[in-house]
Amino acid sequence: MAGTTHTVTNQPPPLIGYDVYGADRALKEAVERHLDPALLDEVHGELSALGRACGSAQVQEWGAQANENPPRLRTHDRYGHRIDEVEFHPAWHRVLGKGVSAGLTAAWARPGGHVRRAAAFLLWTQVDAGNCCPLSMTHAAVPALRTDPDLAAEWEPRLTSMVYDRELRPAHLKAGALFGMGMTEKQGGSDVRANATSARPLPDGETYELTGHKWFCSAPMSDGFLVLAQAPGGLTCFLVPRVLEDGTRNPFLLQRLKDKLGNRSNASAEVEFDRTWARRVGDEGRGVRTIIEMVAATRLDCALGSAGLMRQAVAQAIHHCTHREAFGGKLVDKPLMRNVLADLALESEAATTLALRLAAAHDNGDEQERALLRIAVPAAKYWITKRCTPLVTEAAECLGGNGYIEESGLPRLVRESPLNSVWEGAGNIQALDVVRVLQREPQALNAYLLEIGRTRGADHRLDAATKSLFTELADLEAVEGRARHLTERLALVLQGSLLVRHAPPEVADAFCASRLGGDSGTAFGTLPTSLDLAKVVDRAGPQA
Repeated sequence: MAGTTHTVTNQPPPLIGYDVYGADRALKEAVERHLDPALLDEVHGELSALGRACGSAQVQEWGAQANENPPRLRTHDRYGHRIDEVEFHPAWHRVLGKGVSAGLTAAWARPGGHVRRAAAFLLWTQVDAGNCCPLSMTHAAVPALRTDPDLAAEWEPRLTSMVYDRELRPAHLKAGALFGMGMTEKQGGSDVRANATSARPLPDGETYELTGHKWFCSAPMSDGFLVLAQAPGGLTCFLVPRVLEDGTRNPFLLQRLKDKLGNRSNASAEVEFDRTWARRVGDEGRGVRTIIEMVAATRLDCALGSAGLMRQAVAQAIHHCTHREAFGGKLVDKPLMRNVLADLALESEAATTLALRLAAAHDNGDEQERALLRIAVPAAKYWITKRCTPLVTEAAECLGGNGYIEESGLPRLVRESPLNSVWEGAGNIQALDVVRVLQREPQALNAYLLEIGRTRGADHRLDAATKSLFTELADLEAVEGRARHLTERLALVLQGSLLVRHAPPEVADAFCASRLGGDSGTAFGTLPTSLDLAKVVDRAGPQA
């Protein structure tokens, strides 16, 4: 029983019961911009339905439950038989199943599939980022499998299925399947060519036995995995099924689950192979080239996932400040808080706009778009994921002490925020990949320059930043030491160009002034006060 002195006032209502998609103007406009108009009614309908689910109290509770009840490893059954299974809370299966049924693994099978999936992925991350890992890898495995038409014909319908089948059984008996990936070994890290796992050919010439380990194997409960191992002809890509066609378990020994900072609902494991059956994907010695398309797709998902975390953090901060009063008025109307919120909103919109543009490049599919992806994906992955942690931390501060309390949901976002910067190649790897592309693939740089050239003369700060970038690009000798700076500038100029073309004037003006024109400090909330910040905040607010 509450005491008579305990009257709750000046607390915002929970941010639930709203359409997360419909409230995200930047995302909705990007979908409209990049999709065939004939598809828009259908796609708006499916994304609004998903957005309402994301914003519902029930689905938000499932996400929280999955996070609060991490998976558990069971290496043996009660009789001592090795089973190597991962047990999940029922909420995990509810969330993952809904993600599959929403088409988050079906991009390759639907018109406009990458844009509609990217938007859905950005939304679904805001429920629980952990379940997005198996969704991402299942989606990303398709282009790697397509290097072998027979494998693609067998597996692609399962991976693009919108049916979630959680049972461990032979894949040919399932209505849908999920995929994981194993590249990293403890002695090599990102240097996958140092992998020591060996692959011994079997007499048929297409199948092998693997012996070795993987230091990080994500989603170990999946039906199949793409892994790298050393075959006689060099580093090679292999498909490892979890269960063999006769129903027996393929040797896939789970040594332990990683105890991670965030991403708690998702299992990441250390795995041992002991004469594990595998089928070769692509030619021997071409493992990196075979799996690189999978890596590129998961890198874009890292950018999309960070954009989703940023969007949820901004929505929570603006929602809180819209309802919270201090010093005689609403927090959102206080000039200094408005400056902080507007700055956060700019970062979030820039991330969303760039990530959706790259998803559209996958759908368009011509050579120029593919060339753009080769330079823009690692640059976007580098920059968007780097910006996620400071943004989420600042958004939590907007709630004051309430943002430091687990019940607010912000601490979960803070713990999740560094993940995408680390996975699929940390910052240095992305920057070095950008440099490699610049040095070896002039068509990729040409595609990038054509993209940003569409806004030439539209904003003097963007023009000046582009000119400065040209100066940096003119000298690629001894570039490694400044690769991060160059990658950052590539991402920022591309974001600025996209916002000048597509965002409202107040958003583009504020972005160019602060990110390209140097008219701001290094912390959020230091935008020039001459900008129309109220409109920027209003645009980013969740219209619950």
